[in-house]
Amino acid sequence: MKIHEYQAKELLRGFGVPVPHGEPCFTPEEAVEVAKRLGGPVWVVKAQIHAGGRGKGGGVKLARSLDEVRAHASAILGMQLVTHQTGPQGQLVRRLLVEEGADIRKELYVGMVVDRATQKVCLMASSEGGMDIEEVAAHTPEKIERVFIDPQEGLTSADAERVARKIGVPDLPPSPSGRGAGGEGASEGTITQAVRTLQGLYKAFWETDASLAEINPLVVTGDGRIVALDAKFNFDSNALYRHPDFVALRDLDEEDPAEIQASKFDLSYVRLDGNIGCLVNGAGLAMATMDTIKLYGGEPANFLDVGGGATAEKVTEAFKIMLGNPGLKAILVNIFGGIMKCDTIAQGVIAASRAVSLSVPLVVRMKGTNEALGRQLLKDSGLPIISAETMAEAASRVVAATGARA
Repeated sequence: MKIHEYQAKELLRGFGVPVPHGEPCFTPEEAVEVAKRLGGPVWVVKAQIHAGGRGKGGGVKLARSLDEVRAHASAILGMQLVTHQTGPQGQLVRRLLVEEGADIRKELYVGMVVDRATQKVCLMASSEGGMDIEEVAAHTPEKIERVFIDPQEGLTSADAERVARKIGVPDLPPSPSGRGAGGEGASEGTITQAVRTLQGLYKAFWETDASLAEINPLVVTGDGRIVALDAKFNFDSNALYRHPDFVALRDLDEEDPAEIQASKFDLSYVRLDGNIGCLVNGAGLAMATMDTIKLYGGEPANFLDVGGGATAEKVTEAFKIMLGNPGLKAILVNIFGGIMKCDTIAQGVIAASRAVSLSVPLVVRMKGTNEALGRQLLKDSGLPIISAETMAEAASRVVAATGARA
């Protein structure tokens, strides 16, 4: 689950990470009122969508007067913002963040993810702030510092200081400056601030069951303060039951309606760009199924894992979701009957096909418990279901059913 930048900043503020003063708003009038409350000569008007690259797409503007705040807010609200993460269709901007400007001396990058190889949280940091970290990793990987954090020790002060110095945090003395971007940390040296910020980020990541946390850029200001100028958090959906307050932050307008509907039936669904729908039990088998479809010249339209308890109701809902894709040309059902018996899934497929008046070719491959009974049920249904023995045969037949060459 993702949240907006302004929500991520409020979360970080609670863990002692300095962030600029700002407020969300939904109209140009609200934007002007926020700017008035903030005071100061410069404000930043920022589109709030669940995607990066907003600045390059025209979704982040600097304003030096209240009239400019109003003009930028009017231009950004309601725009279809296209970035490298939204795809060509873009994302409609429904809310803004207006915050005070910052005097930027240096931009840095810090982020945290779970590293599955070491089974530890990995702190990544770079001197190349404000850039896509993927680009840095691809072209100048030597500029990325990594620390794999022992969960029993947490992020130590020594490791945090070493990373701060490696990525170029200047060792500036305390420089009290009154109320600035966040106001925190002005009475500490920059290295001390950086250590506290990195440790606060780690604590936030750990205690919120996050899967990704990024501050890009983390800036050093002209008067020697460390400030999180942008923030991004993704949370592990499997842990949301522990965080009902985060669930309340979910913005359904930013999510695919089909994925929202799928989550109501405990279906794992992700829409893709192809035309062959996939209904599979088990994430690993689902990935292998999509790979096989591509191997035979097709393109999967979705990832859809029905899990181990696929009832007729769940299969019917899965069919409805897939058929909601106007580009769908065929469906492949690939089931391993372990916990889920093949005759049960066959009954679900038959019921679903009749319930939705299936109008695209359907290829079914089943292996495992009660396989023969499941096949017989499909055969006796009278429905135009194409059976397959192997994954290769299933992929070949479903690709052929779309009119493409397998």
